Amino acid sequence: MYSRQHIIEIFSTFVLFKGDVFDRWVTDSKLRRSMQNCLEQSSFQESETFWAIYWHRIWQTQASPMAVAHITAYLQEVCYWVARKMKMNVLSQHSIADFFQTAIARIDKVLRGFNPQLSSNLKTYAEFTFSNLIKDLLRQQQEVDICSDWGLLHKVSQKRLVESLKQGGYPSQIIARYVLVWNCFLQVYAPNNAATAHKLMKPDNATLQAIAKLYNTERLSQSSSHPACTPENVESWLIATAKAVRFYEYPASVSLDVPAPGQETGELLDRLSNDFQESVLNEIIIQEEVENIKQQSREINKILSDALAKLDTTAQVLLQTYYKQGLTQQDIAQHLGVKQYTVSRQLTKIKKTLLMELAQWSQKTLHISVTSDVIDSMSNSLEEWLIAHYRPLILSSPVES
Repeated sequence: MYSRQHIIEIFSTFVLFKGDVFDRWVTDSKLRRSMQNCLEQSSFQESETFWAIYWHRIWQTQASPMAVAHITAYLQEVCYWVARKMKMNVLSQHSIADFFQTAIARIDKVLRGFNPQLSSNLKTYAEFTFSNLIKDLLRQQQEVDICSDWGLLHKVSQKRLVESLKQGGYPSQIIARYVLVWNCFLQVYAPNNAATAHKLMKPDNATLQAIAKLYNTERLSQSSSHPACTPENVESWLIATAKAVRFYEYPASVSLDVPAPGQETGELLDRLSNDFQESVLNEIIIQEEVENIKQQSREINKILSDALAKLDTTAQVLLQTYYKQGLTQQDIAQHLGVKQYTVSRQLTKIKKTLLMELAQWSQKTLHISVTSDVIDSMSNSLEEWLIAHYRPLILSSPVES
């Protein structure tokens, strides 16, 4: 893979795979025109950092699909190298392209989690997030694959079940009906052994009749009216629900460069709203914000570097082994002759020390109240900083021929 150089390329082109390797960059003409217009209206030679912050701000203030598309283009290289590294490090039937599509499809996680005040670099934060998304995919896929439909229904939470049905396009009335029959299913059909619950077999006819009977009783007390059901209805509704959950947990990958169903041709992202106004925001404000973020990044780097220097030798060696050498907690535990949870607790204790330094700086400098949400954001930023501190950005991987 060759790196993109020009700002217009960086924010308007996408990876095209040939088989399971990078083939070439594909330009989206709509995004290219958007960036050209922005550069023509700009009186400065802004860096890619400026435009990354700019489009993130546009997304925050206008919920613009165009901004999402520009950032998706910007993070293509990071996502590709994360997917490639993950494929090299894990045994999986999934290809690099599968990992790439799974991660880039959740760009919303990067957008929502990135905090310019606490995170020094959008690409570094994206690398951390994409890696976690692919790990979640592998974990969820393993769990989904080994569960029967009935075991999956016992495993899933109501919140996850509702999200799955919404994602599947079911109307609210049908979702309420399926949630009710699912709750009746849980009450009537419980596994005898929790260890084998994931292999739960299909309920027999007597059980389906009992579920239908409970449903028909419960529906009368519901605020919304539900039709009466038969055992056959119960089975079909529960199977439909299980399929929705399974698909939600492991969705099919959709390529950005594939035309919409029923369309033989079409540009990338043609379905984006045309309502976006491409006039550049007040450049002085944005420039000041970029400079402020750079200054905050330098301060955070100094605060955390000083805090690292104060750690004892054992703690410093543990961090270097985990982050720089990339050993797993299990590998470190075997090397030290201790349990894995001991290593986990030591890492947690070290990161808590560093987190306290970051929280105190944030209170004093940014005047941020330390709430649970802020702590979560700081924890992500600390993890991002540790990765960047001990390892170069993944984009420095060898160039692919």
